[in-house]
Amino acid sequence: MQEVYNIIMNILYCGDQGIARGVLVSILSLLINGTKKYHPHRGGMIKPTEVGPPTYNIYIMTVHYPGVKPFKPQTTAFLNSLVKKYNPRSSVQLIDATAAFKSHPPDKNMGTYFTPCAMLRLYINLVPEFANIDKLLYLDYDIVCRGDIRPLYHLDISSREAAGVLDIYGRRWYKYHGLLKQPKDAKDWLDPQDRSRSFLKQDYMNSGVMLFNLAKCRQTKMLDKARALCASKKMLLPDQGALNRAITHRLLLPRKFNEQEERPRPDTILHHFSNNFKFWPYFRVQKVKPFETAKIHKILHIHEYDDILKEYQQLKGHL
Repeated sequence: MQEVYNIIMNILYCGDQGIARGVLVSILSLLINGTKKYHPHRGGMIKPTEVGPPTYNIYIMTVHYPGVKPFKPQTTAFLNSLVKKYNPRSSVQLIDATAAFKSHPPDKNMGTYFTPCAMLRLYINLVPEFANIDKLLYLDYDIVCRGDIRPLYHLDISSREAAGVLDIYGRRWYKYHGLLKQPKDAKDWLDPQDRSRSFLKQDYMNSGVMLFNLAKCRQTKMLDKARALCASKKMLLPDQGALNRAITHRLLLPRKFNEQEERPRPDTILHHFSNNFKFWPYFRVQKVKPFETAKIHKILHIHEYDDILKEYQQLKGHL
């Protein structure tokens, strides 16, 4: 009989119906790859035998707002039935954050490239569904899991508001609290109070993967500060910029927990299909998302997700 992990991991996605394809791929990757371990001698991820999938409490925050097509309850119901096939204890729940969003609208950033849904993670302390939750892992819809995320989820961040990985581009231009350089491995996670080896002073985190300590956030009112920034100051990357400015107690993590380059490394746990700048033969922003099978094969030359994408092709009609 397969072992099922008793630990419950709270995972959050935010967006409208347009993220449904990405969320399906991301959830499938959690279900299929969620127990894999990095094997340094074989140079890749190995799935242990007779180990069942972890228990995931997955939340999807959406909003009813002009110009926004909210995430569908029917899609949520399908995703809920899907995760229960792997583990009956897992669930997918839809959260309507409309009231919270309208009560504190990000006025100065409503006309930017980013939709209101991009800023929904700033409202997690205002929705009743999270009132009794102290730890929450936020994932962008274009995150693909390659291995066990329990070491990430179980990090002790009791004295921090959030943990994340440095942004591959923004870290070079934005510095807020003079922290340390990016750690090279899991044994060198950074303590914000330790400046003895600081010389790059990089601390600008990518918000695509963030582990929130909601208890600490409530205490410091970090999310309230981030929302106030979005309401009063126009920013290039509203949600990410506001979070980086508002967080004062953070933990920087190894890049394997949010690999933002096009191709994952052998030990990558979470692969982020973020936009990448290309300078040859001309400058452009290259966008490839995890549900775009043809682009993943032709442009990125990645085939390791074919098992996930095969199942995605069979299931996407239910979205």
